[in-house]
Amino acid sequence: MKDLFLKRFEYYKMLGDQSFEQLSEEQFFWQFNEESNSIAVIIKHVAGNMLSRWTNFLTEDGEKPWRNRDDEFLNTFKTKNEVLAYWEKGWDCLFGALNQINDENLYSTIYIRNEAHSVIDAVFRQLAHYSYHVGQIVFIAKMLKNEDWKTLSIARNNSNDFNSEMKAKFSDNDLNENSSSVCYKNSAEVRDEYKQ
Repeated sequence: MKDLFLKRFEYYKMLGDQSFEQLSEEQFFWQFNEESNSIAVIIKHVAGNMLSRWTNFLTEDGEKPWRNRDDEFLNTFKTKNEVLAYWEKGWDCLFGALNQINDENLYSTIYIRNEAHSVIDAVFRQLAHYSYHVGQIVFIAKMLKNEDWKTLSIARNNSNDFNSEMKAKFSDNDLNENSSSVCYKNSAEVRDEYKQ
């Protein structure tokens, strides 16, 4: 299960990383209006959340006393490199924590703001949270780059070609091998009550 968690989080980190490669320093700090967040501010919030949630996550509440969430929405960065260093710090903390997950603690109880969660539920909660914010980052980056944007998924008007490539890649011999164990009822990693 840990490998599946890592795979999914790594995918969202990759979307952010590939967006950042396309942006200038100035674009990291661009805001649509005063009530909007720049990419730099979204990164500050995501990484701040990661550091709070995943530091000593098995033994301490995920909302650390040292966290200042409101400050995460104020830009304090001066350069793109500072922003990216903080982004990496957050992900390093997350991946370090995910590597501590095993069969024995997967359903252990941990706390976020005193609310009890199983470890697996906390992972899903944060996966949803981070993918939401990475989506914001990608959307802003795509708007800023406009016609210069290099797509991160299937290029427009190329769905049929992509589907053909995937069919060729995963031949009939591979039909019993699931690339995502959560999505298929016959996977050994899906609990019995979810099988049909």
